Amino acid sequence: MRLSLACCVLALLGGCASTPRNVDNICSIFYEKDDWYEEAEDARKEWGSPIPVMMAIMHQESRFVARAKPPRKKILGFIPGPRPSDSFGYSQALGSTWKSYKRDAGRYGADRDDFGDAIDFIGWYNYQSYKRSGINRADTYRLYLAYHEGHGGYNRGTYRSKAWLQNVAKKVSRRAASYSAQLATCEEDLQDDGWFFGIF
Repeated sequence: MRLSLACCVLALLGGCASTPRNVDNICSIFYEKDDWYEEAEDARKEWGSPIPVMMAIMHQESRFVARAKPPRKKILGFIPGPRPSDSFGYSQALGSTWKSYKRDAGRYGADRDDFGDAIDFIGWYNYQSYKRSGINRADTYRLYLAYHEGHGGYNRGTYRSKAWLQNVAKKVSRRAASYSAQLATCEEDLQDDGWFFGIF
């Protein structure tokens, strides 16, 4: 009895923000987090960014950790120093970019540690990449480069001298392709579940 009560308390305190158990399988993620698919689908409809692309970018940025922050720099190799930026949350959005998103998208109450807001932000940012940099909204590789470098940096080609970043973008692109193949096997089921819960 005591154990089950403790589990209930832990679930109430951390369940909503817990990381999915299997972040390598998009179907597993959406089955475990039963409201995430609907929120990702809402972002897809709003911004035209494919769900596997947005989820692959989120995986790279935070591994779906709600309150993720960049690691602190080390002073003298061992003393924790300042963080390199104020990136935060599922999308690792900078505070200034998040403010622009809230103003532009009209989502003034959006929080960086809320999945629905974060996936919408990624969709919005990819839409900006399409508008400002002419990137196809299904081109994960270039979308990730613009996500990392900013639109000004991407348009100037700052990524060209960063082989490591190009390799990361390729990895994100491969994950999006994997997520896409996985989602094709379960999306109909996810849509049916959403329809059922929407009725009742």
